[in-house]
Amino acid sequence: MMMRSMKTALILLGLVLLAGLVVVGVRSQGPDAGIAASEPVTASGAETLQASPGPSFEVRVIRPRTALPLGGILPARLFGVLPLQFDDASPGAGVGSVGLDHLSLLADGWDLLIQTDGEGRVAAGTRLVFSLHLAERDQNLRCWPGEPAEGYLHTTPEAGGALLGGELLVKLVTCENLETGKTINWPPAPLTVTGSFGRLPISAG
Repeated sequence: MMMRSMKTALILLGLVLLAGLVVVGVRSQGPDAGIAASEPVTASGAETLQASPGPSFEVRVIRPRTALPLGGILPARLFGVLPLQFDDASPGAGVGSVGLDHLSLLADGWDLLIQTDGEGRVAAGTRLVFSLHLAERDQNLRCWPGEPAEGYLHTTPEAGGALLGGELLVKLVTCENLETGKTINWPPAPLTVTGSFGRLPISAG
């Protein structure tokens, strides 16, 4: 009888602890803590970019809840899932071609290219190359939007038109393994790429 009572008490205690963790996870707003991919989230505030004297940018990839452990109800960091992001301070960071209808941002392990239709809407040719630990191994992926592409690139001329600032949002639907060239069965729902940038020099031509 006593053993049964102890087992019941332990089960109840476990349920209480699990409920507490779920509440913490739902309230958590950290990177990849379970943010739905449909939510338009910018990578950072404009204040951070304005504090830098030179070209600056921040890019963040938000996983859908279905790509997170336990559907994202708990903070992803508890399972060793780190944020997917890079900025102008990342190793190998650089700015590629920049224009009113396109943007290229780079870092070690990252290569983002956004092309638009001239009205800020994402167009074919947009893609993101990055590395991810997936299926128990590191993989180099190339992901691109669906058809029609969903997202935008908003640019604002700075310094008399010689520089550009702005923000971006792109939904990535399909990914392939760069080594094999084969499309993979991931992500289960679109990845959301958000970002902001400032003082990027417009490319000649």
